[in-house]
Amino acid sequence: MINPPPAFLSAAKDLLGPKGWTEDPEKLLAASTPWRGTFSGSTPFIARPASTEEAAALVKLCAAHRVAITPQGGNTGLVDGGTPHGEVCVSMTRMQAVREVDPFNNSMTMEAGATLVMAQETAENANRLFPLALGSQGTATLGGLISTNAGGVAVLRYGMMRDLILGLEVVLPSGEIWDGLSGLRKNNTGYDLKHLFAGAEGTLGLITAATLKLFPKVQRAAAWVVVATAEDVVKLLALVRDHAGDSVTSFEIIPANAVAMVVADVPGTRDPLPANAAWRVLIEISQPKAAQAEALLTDALEAGAEAGLVQDAAIAVSETQAKSFWHIRETIPLSKRAYGTALNQDISVPVSRIPAFIEACNANVRKIVPPADFVIFGHVGDGNLHYNLSQPDAADNAAFLASQPAVNRIVHDSVHALNGSISAEHGIGQLKREEILRYKSATEIGLMRTIRKAIDPAGLMNPGKLPGPR
Repeated sequence: MINPPPAFLSAAKDLLGPKGWTEDPEKLLAASTPWRGTFSGSTPFIARPASTEEAAALVKLCAAHRVAITPQGGNTGLVDGGTPHGEVCVSMTRMQAVREVDPFNNSMTMEAGATLVMAQETAENANRLFPLALGSQGTATLGGLISTNAGGVAVLRYGMMRDLILGLEVVLPSGEIWDGLSGLRKNNTGYDLKHLFAGAEGTLGLITAATLKLFPKVQRAAAWVVVATAEDVVKLLALVRDHAGDSVTSFEIIPANAVAMVVADVPGTRDPLPANAAWRVLIEISQPKAAQAEALLTDALEAGAEAGLVQDAAIAVSETQAKSFWHIRETIPLSKRAYGTALNQDISVPVSRIPAFIEACNANVRKIVPPADFVIFGHVGDGNLHYNLSQPDAADNAAFLASQPAVNRIVHDSVHALNGSISAEHGIGQLKREEILRYKSATEIGLMRTIRKAIDPAGLMNPGKLPGPR
């Protein structure tokens, strides 16, 4: 841990006030430990600014004393992107204000420390929809979601977090404030700066607020579908989209063994349609009226059955049943952890190449870890798979974990060969900063480093994350 200069600490405490900082060892440990507990860092000081002006003054103070900072939202990341490693931790959780809601412009402006659930509820109160949805939405903050360009289960229709941003307010590494908040959808006046900060993982500045897109509210119809092969899953996606177009909101692939794990590990869950087939698909279609959504879904599933792609299907007859379908999907990561030590990957390949990727990658991974169970699930509608291995025998966990580098190389090489990405929605952080050098061109890495050096020449913003200063 790097101890900041006493003069910095004294000035920071005066600036932030008694509610705006802590050196409590338990809170320092919590901020330095991601929720999965798979790695740990350290921080000597947590700063909690309550306004953009406080955040700017804090960053300016850090720049003057050459104190590095790690911005942090809900601490729900999976790649060590928001974990401090000796830096001051800047928590944004006191900044949660709703600054503006404009339902006629279909936009809202909220501060970066607001959780995703708060954003969803703010939109709901305005009779609008904010469509981003993911498992950690009760804790994940808007600033963190923007910084990691989060995905979630509705990317197929609404896009990633980057696609939902109209404008940003950012404190730059110098302490200057860039006020780029705007509700405009057309603004062709030079570089679109907001996209630099979306996905930058806090390495270019501290996001303090965002203007976000809203949409008309919709009614949803959900179905749990039994499918024989990964190839049939991909064909079914194309068929459903042919029938329902862009009203297909989610199309999630789930292996049968993951359902069995959830049922075994999570009390109160059950398999909606027990079957010997290898795959399940959770489909959601949204329309202005529930009857429209259900009619489209029914029509698509009937066509899928006629084409031999659907082995069995159940359309949710109530909101409760739909939530039970989603509960199985959303509980898989927790079940994986309960089931045993897991090797986790977040990758994407072109949708059409998903079956080829699974077949080839599984065969090559088997050569390294023959006893492992594959738990492959995710957002097949946008090509994003969570490719995971679970160890059925806890006694072999040490040897299993030791295989991680070899497994990573096989998975990532397989992804790269299919023009995919080694990180689909979780980011790079520290966990994949060396790996990315193998798969991005020198030109691409050079451009990223040039941008970072230009904006943060002292390298004080989240050092050690993404290609850049350590």
